[in-house]
Amino acid sequence: MITIKLFAAMAEEAGKETIEMTWQEGMTTEDVKRWLAEQYPSLASRIPAAMVAVNQEFAAFANPLQDGDEVAFIPPVSGG
Repeated sequence: MITIKLFAAMAEEAGKETIEMTWQEGMTTEDVKRWLAEQYPSLASRIPAAMVAVNQEFAAFANPLQDGDEVAFIPPVSGG
């Protein structure tokens, strides 16, 4: 199982902060992004701008995943 964590506007649009996804051999963060956009179309435009962290460490493009991993989508933050 992969645990997906959403924050800020992404969590609001999805209506939840945590989503469970079935893990499959060879799965990467790109697969999670695609699945998330299919399951929650309102998030599709936000996913490309979000930073991705796997097990609380920022992840590279197409980072391989293991069963039990946590994938967090962290939206851009601005301030002043």
